[in-house]
Amino acid sequence: MQTANEQIVTELTSYITRLTSATPVDVDGTKNELSKIVSKYNVTAVSLTEVHPDLNQKIFLFESAKKLEGLSFLTLNTYARDLRVFAEDVKKRTDEISTADIRSHLSKFSHLKMSSLGRKQSVLKSFFGWLTSEEYILRDPSKKLKSPKKEKRLPKALSIEELEMLREGCKTNRQRVFLEVLYATGCRLSEIQQLNRRDINFQDKSCKVVGKGDKEREVYFSYKAMYHLEKYLKSRTDDNEALMVSERKPHGRLSKRGIQREISVIAKQSSVKKHVSPHSLRHTFATTMLNAGADITGVQALLGHASVSTTQIYCQLTEEKKREQHRKFLVQ
Repeated sequence: MQTANEQIVTELTSYITRLTSATPVDVDGTKNELSKIVSKYNVTAVSLTEVHPDLNQKIFLFESAKKLEGLSFLTLNTYARDLRVFAEDVKKRTDEISTADIRSHLSKFSHLKMSSLGRKQSVLKSFFGWLTSEEYILRDPSKKLKSPKKEKRLPKALSIEELEMLREGCKTNRQRVFLEVLYATGCRLSEIQQLNRRDINFQDKSCKVVGKGDKEREVYFSYKAMYHLEKYLKSRTDDNEALMVSERKPHGRLSKRGIQREISVIAKQSSVKKHVSPHSLRHTFATTMLNAGADITGVQALLGHASVSTTQIYCQLTEEKKREQHRKFLVQ
């Protein structure tokens, strides 16, 4: 089915073809015939300084389709933000956008890490792939794009000594709770930030969190984490449902940035020289478990990884553990 733009082009082309076969050209008559064709359409001039309405419409349709597919709120927000920036930069109809246009757009983010650049490219590939599969465009201009090389960096896990130094750096039970819960569960920052008090199963020392792709999984607390958590909750006088709340009144749910700030404060109060973040505590959880002999598929499930290959990046044995493995298994 042709779009309005395609129909008007088809009709004009057909009329001009008939016109050129007749001589001489009747200027007034030609104008009248073209006016008849154009009068059937609502024609609006598109400014080169504005986002093309066709691109805006296709982005809206794409986002609607992805919402129906059940993508998470965070993922949809990311898609919307990246595509809005792309549309404001390119300002073309979707069927006029070339591979060069996409490369030119991505080149403006050369200051970003390869992982962040790769995410932006992935959003655009998803968008244009969908447009092609839905037959809004004939060819996919993003198909020729190669994924940027990812940085090969090892996770910066803390040693057991550094973890103890962080514990000693905690000045309040509230700080200790944040540290112990993040380490014991191995959760992502967003998963912890969304937790409510009622989510905690105190009998089983566990709770359920919602991770990437809106997938729910069960995670567990250590004895230390549960001890400090119960103590913290009993000391609270607010009625906020959130597990982690601000220190000052009114006690609102602590933001992700707020939790990051609390962990940074703990690190500054300790003697740990490394950069410490909620994610480094997640790295520490995975690395210590694997070094202690935990099954990798079990750690994968606890971390909420879709693929075991993602979990394998944590399989970096410490020097002490390598020495122990050498002594234990070398046949002499």
